[in-house]
Parts: sequence; C-alpha cells; structure tokens
Amino acid sequence: MRKFICIIAAFVLIASINATTAQASEAAASDWLDTSHLSNGVIAIDYPVNAKVKTKLMVAKGQTNYTYNLTSGKTSEQFPLQLGNGQYTISVLENTSGSKYKLVRKQTVTLSLKDSKVLYLNSIQNISWTNTSSAIVKAKELAKNKKTDMEKVKAIYDFIITNINYDHQLAANLSVDYLPNIDRTLKSKKDICYGYAALFAGMLRGLDIPTKLMMGKSTYVDVYHAWNEVYLGGKWVTIDTTVDAGLKKGNKKFELIKDAAKYTASKQY
Repeated sequence: MRKFICIIAAFVLIASINATTAQASEAAASDWLDTSHLSNGVIAIDYPVNAKVKTKLMVAKGQTNYTYNLTSGKTSEQFPLQLGNGQYTISVLENTSGSKYKLVRKQTVTLSLKDSKVLYLNSIQNISWTNTSSAIVKAKELAKNKKTDMEKVKAIYDFIITNINYDHQLAANLSVDYLPNIDRTLKSKKDICYGYAALFAGMLRGLDIPTKLMMGKSTYVDVYHAWNEVYLGGKWVTIDTTVDAGLKKGNKKFELIKDAAKYTASKQY
C-alpha cells in the first residue's frame, strides 16, 4: 500500500528554563489561570502575551509534560489535562535567548475526574470551536435524523473524506507554530493530517461524541501523523480521515475503523 506523507508541527520541548524570577508566583494564579472548568478536565490561560516574546505553556504531571505556544492577542485559551487524575504543574515561560526560557507563572492544580471521557468533549487550543462555528453547524446538519452515534460518526467521516483534500503546499511550507482551525479547513476544503484530525474531532465533540486527536506514527504514513480515536460502542476505536480520503480518491479499498496496532501514539488531545 502506498504511504501517505503527512507532516505536522511537533511541540518543542523546553531546552533550558531559568526559574529564579520573582515573578513566578502561585499567588498570581487568579490573574492568569482559570480552573472553573476543571471538572471537565481543562484549564484556561489568560496571560498577556507580548507579541515580540515567544511564550509557552507547560502542563506537567510527574515526568511527562505537554508544551504549547501561547497566542498573542488571545483573551483566553483552553488546554486539556490528559495525563490522568492527580496533581499537575501549570507553568508559563517566556523566551530569553535561543532555547532558554524563564519561568513567569506557576501553579499546581489537582484533577479528579469520575469519567475521563468528558475530557474529550471540550474546545481546546488545537480543536477550537463553539456552537456557532461553521463546522459545528455543518456537523449538526449532517447528523440530523441520525439516531445512533455510529450513524453520526459515519456521516461526518463520509463528508470529510469526500470533501477535504490533502494540502501538499502547506505540508511543504509548514511552520513549527502551525495550529489547525476547523472553520478554515471546512471553508478551504484542504489541510494536512493535523487539520483533518482536528476537524473530525471538533465536529464530533460538537455532537457530544467523545473524540481524541492523536499524534505519532502509523504504518500508513512516512512521517509524523495525526488521526483520531472515537468512543463508540463502549470502547475507543481508531479512525483516520487523512488516509481514507487518499484511499477514496485513489479508488482504493478502505474501512472506517482501523487496526489500532498500526498506530503508535506519542501525544493525545
């Protein structure tokens, strides 16, 4: 089987952090960290990012962390706590020079979810949506009169693999700071695998169907890839709209649910 090339921006780990600044204060948490939706497994960051200073958010639990770029001009951005229940350290870091960052904000929060699936129903930085988003309106239109989650998933899946094309030009000129925008993908009808997976996740979350955006490796593609896991029939199943869009356009055989053994995840959102 021909492999589909899909390039996405990897989140860069912080190489060096100077945490001695007096600005790093838990007392300042209320100014920048919103935990009002912690029961849904997310936090919101409202930090005044200087457009001239690269600013990152680090979400850490134990020895594992997720690092994001904070967006200048954004009033608030939501981020998931996807490393399970327990204590998380939330840090805001500003670039000083090269790969060095200083710690400017730090706070700990404790996650205690009874059902972790609720985490994958949220709007977050890389799957951003509201009920009025064009993609969500389209999802509800496609799901109208569909009775089961499987019928709804199949309707959204068929729409995406039929109408969204792979953007080879974007893949060849991709910025490391690239973030998908599901309404942009819907309007342009093209994106890379990251955009396909974000669109599918956003549309399904808008229908209250828990959906993960996964990143890592697959035997279907040559490089780093993005796909989805959807909660159906009491379990998580693997669906890859990027691969299936390519197979469909090439008149090749494909199936909705993929063999999970052909995927190795390094990140999930």
